[in-house]
Amino acid sequence: MDIRDLDRRVLTTVDKIVSGVTDLGLRTPCTGWTLGDLLIHQVSENHAFAVALRDGAAPDWSSGTLGDDPYRAYADSVDAFLAASADDTVLDRPVTIREFGTFPGPVALTMHLVDSVAHGWDLARTLDPPYDPDPEAVHVALLFGERMRARPRPGDDAFAPAVEIAAGAAELDRFLALTGRDPAWR
Repeated sequence: MDIRDLDRRVLTTVDKIVSGVTDLGLRTPCTGWTLGDLLIHQVSENHAFAVALRDGAAPDWSSGTLGDDPYRAYADSVDAFLAASADDTVLDRPVTIREFGTFPGPVALTMHLVDSVAHGWDLARTLDPPYDPDPEAVHVALLFGERMRARPRPGDDAFAPAVEIAAGAAELDRFLALTGRDPAWR
């Protein structure tokens, strides 16, 4: 299993959702964020991950803009990320991610996958199309999220407090709850 392929599959699903963006003022499951804020975050993250994968670190994690065409800005940021992640040497080098630290390349790529799965759901809930990300990608994101929750580091606020859900919930719902999202949000 190549983590890059799993992320690509999720990004393909999310691309179909983002292509329908019209009202950037819509409320999202991300507290205090509009759809425009969420897309700017995604564009920023994709570009910064691309720089970090290429250069080992990114100096700016919040410089994304949407310009006149939010979908094009998003799609271009995904293209930049995919191009940077396609370089096999990223699997063998350390990558610094925001204030979270420096990680082996595959861990950094998994962090992006987690972000893609979570924010893909945020976008889908905001715009109301179905969200059916790749089950293997969801499984990997869930396992990674569980490891992060099991070994918190001082000052680590990657996720909001976990949300309680019913035992036996689907993996996507368990992942969402783990990241502080209410799977029932509408």
